[in-house]
Amino acid sequence: WNGGRDSVNAFLCYCKMQGYRGPVSDCYGLARLTQTIANFFGGGLSIGIDTLDRLDCDNGDNGLYYVDDDWKVCRRKFHSGFEQNDYDLYSMCRSINDAQPEQVRLSDEDFEERFKECKGDYK
Repeated sequence: WNGGRDSVNAFLCYCKMQGYRGPVSDCYGLARLTQTIANFFGGGLSIGIDTLDRLDCDNGDNGLYYVDDDWKVCRRKFHSGFEQNDYDLYSMCRSINDAQPEQVRLSDEDFEERFKECKGDYK
């Protein structure tokens, strides 16, 4: 769900704004990405994590994203060709921030500053 490029970029941008560890070299970075997504969708959605050999990666949908340690998509497989472009990066990042627990949510000032720093990486 919300696996289009515009949504994925927003989740990655938000993790970068938070300064989370890179998801490739540190499993805590991947855990933070998962937690951020789960917080956004709330408690009614099941989140599954597994190895690629046990997942349906080629399902005719948004495909499989490979993410580097700078929180950017570096490769993609099994994409059907249609690109979702429904969500504005700023608005989506704002919504993600609003869905996080208060103790980790970015203040308005921090949000604006950090978004300016990384928004150019997600076009």
